Amino acid sequence: MSVRIVCLGAGDAFGAGGRCMSAYLVRAPGSTLLLDCGPTALLSLKRHGLKADSIDAIVISHLHGDHFAGVPFFFLEYRYEQRRTRPLTIAGPPGTAQRVEAVFGAMYKNLASQPLPFPVDYVELQPDVPRAIAGAEILPFRVPHQENDVSFGFRVELSGRSLLYSGDSGWTEAFVRHAAGTQLFICECCYFETRVDFHLDYPRIAANRPRLGCERLILTHIGREVLARLSDVSEEVADDGLQIDI
Repeated sequence: MSVRIVCLGAGDAFGAGGRCMSAYLVRAPGSTLLLDCGPTALLSLKRHGLKADSIDAIVISHLHGDHFAGVPFFFLEYRYEQRRTRPLTIAGPPGTAQRVEAVFGAMYKNLASQPLPFPVDYVELQPDVPRAIAGAEILPFRVPHQENDVSFGFRVELSGRSLLYSGDSGWTEAFVRHAAGTQLFICECCYFETRVDFHLDYPRIAANRPRLGCERLILTHIGREVLARLSDVSEEVADDGLQIDI
């Protein structure tokens, strides 16, 4: 049974090339997940003619604004535009509930002080501990992106299919382990010339591609260095609205 992934945001924190920020809609019969929820997620969802009320769970890789600060806009949408009463699951690293509520309060102080018309079920994920969320099996694993706070990559099993999502990360051998047997690896690629320990660059991805046991690799979280050298990139590069069936 196929799973469809819609790239709602293939850009970095700076919106390089006019791309929206990180968000990936994962749809299978009876289950719809949003992997990461950047500030432009709801905008992109509507731009591509998709309904916000289909989302069962939002799964957040780490607590940087370009990956989770779109959640308050969904709270507004579900209160006023597509009124929601069924529960919404929000899963993420330790501190997710507090950070989401703090951002909501900073953006809409009075509204955030009122109860939402639907329950929010916060799930605190732990490294290497699989969780069943909205019909999917999520395996979070820690990736090198922040010194203190936790950043996750995810292996997702859903409807007999599997995908790997890097979140934001430098190179880690965990990608080799978790990519094995997956139909898709959605891998961040911020840089080309620049090399740092907390983001990936294209030469390192290309060098390790033969070791990745995924059927398909798609580069995302694209930065300006990569956009300037797309003719030198042989791997598939995501754009907003890209739809992938696995």
